[in-house]
Amino acid sequence: MLTYASLNGNRSNYGLQTPVAPVFHDAANGYGGFASFIFNRDSRNQYRVVASLRQDYYQIPIDPNPNSIGNSIYPSYGLRDGEREPDGYVTFSWVHTFNPDTLLTVSPFYHYNGANYQGGTNDFPVISTVTQTANYAGMQAALNVNFWKNDLEAGVYGFGQHQYNYFYNQYTDGTPNVAPSSIGASGGVTAVFINDKFKVTPWLTFIAGLRETAFDASISENATDPVLALRSNSAPELGVSRLLRLLLSSAATRDGNQRAAKFGHRSGFCFRSSARRAGYRVAVWRHHSLSRLESQRRQLRNQSAELLDHNNIGESNIFWPITWDAALIQGWELTLRSPSIAHHGQFHLAYANQIAQATSPITGGLICPTSPPTPSCGLDIPPGLAPVDHDQRNTLNVGFNANLPWHSYASTNVYYGSGFTNGQPGVQYPGDYLPGHTTFDLALGKSFAENTPFHSPP
Repeated sequence: MLTYASLNGNRSNYGLQTPVAPVFHDAANGYGGFASFIFNRDSRNQYRVVASLRQDYYQIPIDPNPNSIGNSIYPSYGLRDGEREPDGYVTFSWVHTFNPDTLLTVSPFYHYNGANYQGGTNDFPVISTVTQTANYAGMQAALNVNFWKNDLEAGVYGFGQHQYNYFYNQYTDGTPNVAPSSIGASGGVTAVFINDKFKVTPWLTFIAGLRETAFDASISENATDPVLALRSNSAPELGVSRLLRLLLSSAATRDGNQRAAKFGHRSGFCFRSSARRAGYRVAVWRHHSLSRLESQRRQLRNQSAELLDHNNIGESNIFWPITWDAALIQGWELTLRSPSIAHHGQFHLAYANQIAQATSPITGGLICPTSPPTPSCGLDIPPGLAPVDHDQRNTLNVGFNANLPWHSYASTNVYYGSGFTNGQPGVQYPGDYLPGHTTFDLALGKSFAENTPFHSPP
C-alpha cells in the first residue's frame, strides 16, 4: 500500500476585501488535511482512495465610522459577523487492466460543502443567520481501448445534488421579526461521451468525439457537443505541432426557472436561451532544448461565437450565465526549466501574455429587455471588441525547487499579475484595469519512510 498524507493551516489579518481603506474586523484562518491511498490487489486490479477535509473562517470587514456615507446606505459599523465554510470529499477508483490495450476505470465520489454566515450576538440593527449546505454524489466510468491506429475512450459521468438554504434576520432595533425561511433543491447531471484519436500518419492525428449531456432540476436542458480536430507534427525534429480544433454544440431547453425569471424581470432584466455556439482554436507549440535548458513556447488563437460568461442581478450576489455574441482570445506562453543544479534544485519560469475580448450584443442568459428597450439596465454594451472580466494581459511565475537533506524539500514561487480588467472604470479604481498584484509562496515538505507496515499481498 502506498500512502500519502498532509496537513495545512493558514492565518491572516487581511482576509476579505474591505469596504473602506482602513482594515477593520478582517481576520481569516483555515486548516485542513489530505490523504491518498493506493492498494495493488494484483497485477490487474488497483484501488485508490483520496480524501480531503477543510474548514475556513472569515471575519466580515466593516466600516467602523457610523457617520460615513457608506454607513448611511448600508450600515455595517455595528456588525461583528463571521462565516465558516467547511468542505470535504472522498473519491474511490477501481482501475482494471483487461490486457495491455484495454483499461477500465470506475470512480464513485462524494462531496460536501457548506457556507454558514453567523451574525454577532450584539449586532445592531440586525443579527443575520444564513446556512447553505450542498451534498452531491456521483460516478464516472471510462473504458480506454487501443487498436490498430486508434486510441478510443468511451464512458459515462453523472451526479445528483441536494442543496439546502436557511435564512433568518433577528432585528435588534425594535423592528418586528419575521419567521425564518428555508428551501431545498435537488438536481442532477448525466453525460455519455466517446472520442477517438486516429493516427493517420506518424505526424498527423485526427480527433473526433461526441458528448451528450442532460441536466435535470427546476431547469431541464439537453446539450450535444461534437468535437473535430487535427493535430500535426509537421517538423518533429523541431518539436513543432499544430492543433486545429472545431467545436460545435447545441442545447435545447425544455423548461425554465420561473422564479429566477420573475426576479430578473422585477429588476429590469429578462432571460433568453442561447441555443447554439461554434468556434475554432489554433495553437502552435515549439519545444527546444539548448544546453540542457528546456523551453516551450505556445501561440494561441481561440475564436468562438456565443462565449459563456456571467452577470449579477443588480447589486445582489445572484449570478446568472450570459453569452456574448462572439469572442476572440489571443496570446502566447513561454516556459523555461533549468537543468538540475548540483543535484540540489531547479529553476522554473512561466510567462503568459493574453488578450481576451468579446463583442456585443449579449445573446442569451441575463439580458436587457428589448421591448421596450431599457438602456439604463447596465447591459447595453457598445459594438466592437472589448475586454471581458477575466482579461489579464501579463502573468508571470518564477521560482526554485530545492532538494534538502534528510529527504526534505523546499519550493518557492513568485507570482505577478498585471491586473484584471476593471468592470466599472473610475468607480473604485481609476483606469480600465485593476492594480497589479504580486504574491510570494513558500512550501516545505519531508518524506518519511517509503516502506510502511502495510504491504500488498504477494
